[in-house]
Amino acid sequence: MGVDVQQVVDHNGVQTDQLIVNMGPHHPSTHGVFRMVMELDGETITKLEPVMGYLHRNHEKIGERNTFLHNIPFTDRLDYLSSMGNNHGYVLAVEQLLALGARYDPPTYRAEVLRVLMVELNRIVNHLWALGFWLNDLGAFFTPVLYFTQERERILDLFEATAGSRMMCNYMRFGGVFADLPERIHSVSNLINDRVRDFDTMKFLTEMINERIPRTIDELDEYLTQNDIVLARSKGVGYISREDAIDYSTAGPVLRGSGVAYDVRRADPYSIYPELDFDVAVQQEGDMYSRYMVRLIELRESLRILKQLLPRLEYTKGEPVNENNAQYSSKVPIGEAYGRVENGKGELGFYVVSAGDKRAAANPWRYHVRAPSFINLTPLGLMCEGNKVADAVAILGSIDIVLGETDR
Repeated sequence: MGVDVQQVVDHNGVQTDQLIVNMGPHHPSTHGVFRMVMELDGETITKLEPVMGYLHRNHEKIGERNTFLHNIPFTDRLDYLSSMGNNHGYVLAVEQLLALGARYDPPTYRAEVLRVLMVELNRIVNHLWALGFWLNDLGAFFTPVLYFTQERERILDLFEATAGSRMMCNYMRFGGVFADLPERIHSVSNLINDRVRDFDTMKFLTEMINERIPRTIDELDEYLTQNDIVLARSKGVGYISREDAIDYSTAGPVLRGSGVAYDVRRADPYSIYPELDFDVAVQQEGDMYSRYMVRLIELRESLRILKQLLPRLEYTKGEPVNENNAQYSSKVPIGEAYGRVENGKGELGFYVVSAGDKRAAANPWRYHVRAPSFINLTPLGLMCEGNKVADAVAILGSIDIVLGETDR
């Protein structure tokens, strides 16, 4: 943290000191390599500028060198807590182009069910992690995170058993998914004789959706929603109005916490979401507490969706899930497409252009990512002005960012 002191004269003609403080880029409260330049009057923030770009790694340009297929695991590294959702947004964009050709088979119904199953479980992982670390920022050091981690780890067990990886899942494919659910889950996915943990997958999934996750959400709600410290620290703090949230093009819980009922799953439905019953979570106050409540409600709505998927998994059992996997590298017809999904942090979009050979192209001519973490960080200064230095840390946590997709 660097500190600079400037002599200034206030509006009454009194000479005083104005502090300019650099919090970050290497600071545990900045959720990664990120810098906040704050101008302070005592402990009060008069101006804050977010400085990004320290993790820039040429993601989009490398994505234009990769083949279309190679970009699927590449998207895992954007928001590394939501790799299933990242995969989904990208394959939706490329599938729009593939549908222009003659040899493309769309995903089967079971593949669509598996996609939604994975992305909704991923949303729960994202929100549990976001709330846990936000509570860290408020001072509840790591106890909530450790409780939330229990359910997160079980969900990651399912990801590992199905996709082969806990976080960098690389699960979606053009026209389907990598593999169907395995019959049994072992503690280590590639040890078929492992007897330490050996569960029937559907029983494991059913218990998790009907008992374990609801119990975790109820505990979260009971202990935190009316907690005096949470209320005192978050109500009226980190405010962004409905108009500013729209003007800054914010997305996800930041936008819906300011009273805008915009969710891509309803605004521009994809996959099997049109046939599923769920509500868009909205709060009106625009402060940190509103964003907390939106995430809490969305945990319950994701659970509502998952319960509707269980019978669909039963009656689609045996259907193929990866009809197009025989082709190693897809040739994508010429054109441009934008695919978007409602990820845990908000709208995640992929813009891809296929150009070059008249018949088809093997890699994108243009590959661009609309990352919700980057968009939602831009009004951070507005949200922090007038609040205290300690609040800036919690306000940043309430936005829920991952710098892997912010800087790209």
